[in-house]
Amino acid sequence: MKIVIAGAGEVGSHLAKLLSREEQDIIVLDKDASKLNRLDANYNLMTVVGSPTSFDDQRAAGVGEDCDLFIAVTPYENTNLIACGIAKHLGARKTVGRIDNYEYLNPDNRKFFSATGVDHLIYPEYLAAQEICQALRRPWARNWFELYDGELILVGVRVSENARLVGHKLKDLTFNQHTYHVSAIKRRHETIIPRGDDDIRVGDIIYFTTTREYVNEIRDICGKKDFKVRNVMIMGGGRIAVRLVHLASDRLDLTIIDDDLERCRLLPEKCQGRKVKIIHGDARNTDILREEGIGGMDAFVALTDFSETNILACLTAKEFGVNKTVAEVENIQFISEAEGLNIGTVINKKLLASSKIFQLLLAADESSAKFMALADAEVAELEARPDSKITRAPVMELRLRREMTLAGLIRDGKGMLVTGRTRIQAGDHVLVFCLSGSMHKVEKLFN
Repeated sequence: MKIVIAGAGEVGSHLAKLLSREEQDIIVLDKDASKLNRLDANYNLMTVVGSPTSFDDQRAAGVGEDCDLFIAVTPYENTNLIACGIAKHLGARKTVGRIDNYEYLNPDNRKFFSATGVDHLIYPEYLAAQEICQALRRPWARNWFELYDGELILVGVRVSENARLVGHKLKDLTFNQHTYHVSAIKRRHETIIPRGDDDIRVGDIIYFTTTREYVNEIRDICGKKDFKVRNVMIMGGGRIAVRLVHLASDRLDLTIIDDDLERCRLLPEKCQGRKVKIIHGDARNTDILREEGIGGMDAFVALTDFSETNILACLTAKEFGVNKTVAEVENIQFISEAEGLNIGTVINKKLLASSKIFQLLLAADESSAKFMALADAEVAELEARPDSKITRAPVMELRLRREMTLAGLIRDGKGMLVTGRTRIQAGDHVLVFCLSGSMHKVEKLFN
């Protein structure tokens, strides 16, 4: 597949790295030669110096009738939308533009963007706000990924010291039970696709696949307790915080603390009258946190522009007794460290945007596919096609690669776990967990 990415900033560079590992034909277009040189030197892709809004530069980057996907992710919304319109005019089959205006996502405005050549809009800050809402709804879980309205669920949970799983090998845990499947283990800086001899240790993040009726059992065996989140303190009043207010202020009591006075003055207008308490102050100051009632908060969400600040702020909130913390960590290399420090849920806009765009690659009808990008692993819903290799024998006889596991499947609208004796059928929607860079190999088994 030929993919042109306009914009070699943080999101564009990450997408380029991710897709180049998947053996796609990637061309990156940007005005800044220094950014492109860093990509050119380290990854299997092509780069073109030029403007995303130039017809000639887009042609030079290979945008034409053989371009399967054009992705515009420069920092500038108008540039992205114009670039998508030009790419569509030149023959690109599908276009994706990054935006920072929520109004553009309104379904009533969909026809306008389609008419101007923009097929899909990506708003990373909105995706982040949705992810935070999910984390606050199920505070005991690190990750939550579900298919078919919860018929099949992948949940990531950090193992506590009191967990019944600690010290046991997987083959002993799964011998007499068939209520969950351990799809992966995140241990410090490594994600492991486990086998029977692997054991569970304190601090591991375990990715379980299960069905709706056994979710509470997963929570219990990991030593977690459920609790309701009502009072939430947010550090940083940027776009993610505003979208979070719009999504959750009807069910949560929200307090935003920001050290930018002008931003605090504008927040009431941006929140459009929704119930939220706005404080001008520096949330790194523990005295201010005490004054604003940090000890009575159920959750603390750190959304400043600095990963280190967000991580440290969440650690401080934990010391005050806050049960659930969420940190925006945009430096991908910091994610494993943050998870190891037990700061709760980690949000990364690049990974969320990548997940959304990967859905466009997995299925012609992107609404029927789901994808989640983790720091060093990927989770995808893939449909088994007739006569595909994955359907030719029971799973135990397929000799699947070690970097992947079939976690579960949906058959006739019903979720079920996959065992060695399971035979995948054409039309099954299979939940696949694999290490980064392996998805293109996995897809071949299903097509």
